[in-house]
Amino acid sequence: MLSKLKHFGPGLLFAGAAIGVSHLVQSTRAGADFGLGLIWALLVVNIFKYPVFQFGSRYATATNESLLDGYFKLGKGVLITYYLLNLATMFTIQTAVTIVTAGLASNLFGDLPSIVIGHKTLSSTEIWTVIILIICVLLLIIGKYKLLDRLMKIIIITLTISTIIAVSIALSNHSQPLSITQVLPVNHTEIAFLIAFMGWMPAPLDVSVWQSLWTIEKNDTTKNYESKYALFDFNVGYISTIFLGIGFLLLGALVMYDSGETFSNSASLFSKQLIDLYTKNLGNWAYLIIGIAAFTTMFSTTLTTMDASPRAMSHATKLLFDEKTKFNYKFWMALLFFGSIFIFFFLASEMGTLIKLATILSFITAPFFAIMNYILISSKHTPKAWHPSKKLHILSWFGIAFLLGFSGWYLSTL
Repeated sequence: MLSKLKHFGPGLLFAGAAIGVSHLVQSTRAGADFGLGLIWALLVVNIFKYPVFQFGSRYATATNESLLDGYFKLGKGVLITYYLLNLATMFTIQTAVTIVTAGLASNLFGDLPSIVIGHKTLSSTEIWTVIILIICVLLLIIGKYKLLDRLMKIIIITLTISTIIAVSIALSNHSQPLSITQVLPVNHTEIAFLIAFMGWMPAPLDVSVWQSLWTIEKNDTTKNYESKYALFDFNVGYISTIFLGIGFLLLGALVMYDSGETFSNSASLFSKQLIDLYTKNLGNWAYLIIGIAAFTTMFSTTLTTMDASPRAMSHATKLLFDEKTKFNYKFWMALLFFGSIFIFFFLASEMGTLIKLATILSFITAPFFAIMNYILISSKHTPKAWHPSKKLHILSWFGIAFLLGFSGWYLSTL
């Protein structure tokens, strides 16, 4: 059993990055606001996004190169487009996931006293944000990939068990029949939420680039890591994200739907509501256990994004400009650290606004990654033995059409 667990890595890192805001925040809110009415959206978007993410692992395993190397081979313009898109979204994404983590930390470990710096008063959540980002940076500099790899196995197993227990008890305590009538949002607010919900479900498509980088790193740091494990590892991680997404949506529907209670946009208040959602079903004895499980989940997302964005930007910079560039992994990590703090402190401190902006941006830019990954995996740059099957080709075409259609639909409502 332990020997098999050693082969898992990039797939669980994918799950660690994915099972965060999209699950803890968006899936729970979808259940609270629409009941089971958006199950269709959760399943459809996971099915159509699957090839895009899988191609990250497939290409890296086949060539021992990241998708960034592949984009460069398709043309410098393709990599420049990725570079600009990532630069436009990386700070907002990092800030959004860190705010939720900070809210959970403040709720779980207690509020910290405010600090006054000039004309600015830092709240407990803002102080926790800085502390969490510092911890992430230190862990990545000291522990690097191996620490990420080990932590994620424990975190995903812990969250899966606690979620199964919570949903089971919520179902047993729910006396009213559950409606499975599916809903298609009609007004602008509901459509914006649907796009935001699908934007990060199970994760933004640029995570496929991260997946390819982690696959190479796993191959370099693990002895006897056979290629046959790469796609299996990814599939396990991907199925886990779908399973837990349904679990969180069910919890929102079972406990919050038609209750008259709505989720707050404040990070600390939302976090308290989230933990209460679990303890209402499991009992007060589970407050600490569930709080830690939720916190470690969000912390894993914060940690993986703090690792992946600098890793991707560093490699892309080397490809585009100079192999010996000073804009390396540590430079991009420092820039992401200070950029996230700047956005949080001075541009938008509302968790709901930040998450909506980040998730909508992710969905609108999704067609680019879907199209480029498909072209690359079907091209001469990928060995023919690793080209996708006919079924995967067809699913990719439908997925690209779906992403283009929904992005166009949303833009037409603005």
